[in-house]
Amino acid sequence: MVLNELGQRISNALAMVNNAETIDEKVLDACLKEITTALLQADVNVKLVMNLRTNVKVRANNADKGAGLNKRKIIEKSVVDELSSMLSSGLDEKQLVDLKKGKPNVVMFVGLQATGKTTTCTKYGAFYKKKGFKPALVCADTFRAGAFDQLKQNATKMQIPFYGSYTETDPAVIAAKGVDEFKKANHDLIIVDTSGRHKQEESLFEEMRQVAAQTKPDLIIFVMDGSIGQAAHDQAKAFKDTVEVGAVIMTKMDGHAKGGGALSAVAATQSPIIFIGTGEHMDEFERFEAKAFVGRLLGRGDWRGFVDKIQEAVPDDETKDDIMDSLNKGNFTMRILYEQLANVQKMGSVGQIMSMIPGLSNSGLFSKDKEKDSAARIKKFMTMMDSMTNKELDSSDIKLWQTESRIMRIARGAGVHPQYVGELIGEYVRIRTMIMGPGKGKGKGIMQQMGKMGKHGTMNPQNVQQMARMLPPQVLKQMGGPGALQGLLKQMEASGMK
Repeated sequence: MVLNELGQRISNALAMVNNAETIDEKVLDACLKEITTALLQADVNVKLVMNLRTNVKVRANNADKGAGLNKRKIIEKSVVDELSSMLSSGLDEKQLVDLKKGKPNVVMFVGLQATGKTTTCTKYGAFYKKKGFKPALVCADTFRAGAFDQLKQNATKMQIPFYGSYTETDPAVIAAKGVDEFKKANHDLIIVDTSGRHKQEESLFEEMRQVAAQTKPDLIIFVMDGSIGQAAHDQAKAFKDTVEVGAVIMTKMDGHAKGGGALSAVAATQSPIIFIGTGEHMDEFERFEAKAFVGRLLGRGDWRGFVDKIQEAVPDDETKDDIMDSLNKGNFTMRILYEQLANVQKMGSVGQIMSMIPGLSNSGLFSKDKEKDSAARIKKFMTMMDSMTNKELDSSDIKLWQTESRIMRIARGAGVHPQYVGELIGEYVRIRTMIMGPGKGKGKGIMQQMGKMGKHGTMNPQNVQQMARMLPPQVLKQMGGPGALQGLLKQMEASGMK
């Protein structure tokens, strides 16, 4: 089963507990049976699965002994904690290599052939380019035909400088020359792509040792195919024993049955997983943090990841301040909607972004099979807004756009049927009402309710209920009901969204 199916099964098992009138041994066993079966079918090691079952049961039974403890919440928290522990290397974040902007960081990529290593090198460089680094790519893969051409193509697409050779056959020599050249050019992230093989063999390991000796990397990253399941354990251990692997990137995590097994297997070797590749496109690449990953897997979202995506995509601070100033004055214009849709496009995959928002990942509103439709709809809306005048974009008066002549002019300019202009106006009204509240000017929308949060992120029950009424029922249900909003708002404030 694919990972989103695994998450759905675990969520359904927890729902059995939440919906039961009383939590007895029979209900708990049924819940744990479904969870353990789902994990085993995702190729997670049986010992890890049995440990999860035992630990959750112990914590649930201990809840019976404590007065006032909510057994449902304890069971849910125990499952989340155990899953997070299973996918975590157990290493403190301080133990990981931290790239320093402005000084040369040499990062060497190793792995077997056909794991997507060369593409991952470019994704890694593009990720840090958005963070303000000056990345460069070195192709030290002389074993695979076409490796340099592939790296050149990827690097050119992402506008990242590259180095390689069609004539030199010694990968250590190419790596050393490339690193030296880019250091002189003041690049602060130099990524060295090395050869792979179809299987682990001494010639591969010897080549890795030689390249490492010549380039003296600050970090060695092992790229691993996530579809191999439990076999990932032996691979991770073998590479770690040969060169000083400091981190792991898992690829092919989009829709493979054994992804959960691979993640837990690598974590068991105490090799920290820092990124996962979720598709072939350059933006289908994201940081891995066990607890946030489990939250998204179970449909509880990942506000930290969402905020990171926003910070990568949104314009400069001055523009953000202008937008917030308009919103605080109760002025949600069509231009603001346009800018936010543009930001969503910059943030990458619509499905990936929506999976970070609690309540949307498992709601069916933005499932994988609807992702293309959602992206096409956003593009169509933006094309229609491109056909509007500045007066229309900067207005929040719905009547201005509802005249027949304006609708026809906008439709002709965008090359769409007039009914789509009506659809855009309707969507604008729905979003504006949810954010600003009904009526003109300042209403009782999400912006105003968040403004009523205290300095500790607290809201009174009445304000929480008002926010709950603004959300679509299916989204509110996925979030866990009105009672879950308080914690959600605290997360948003802690992440800097307020």
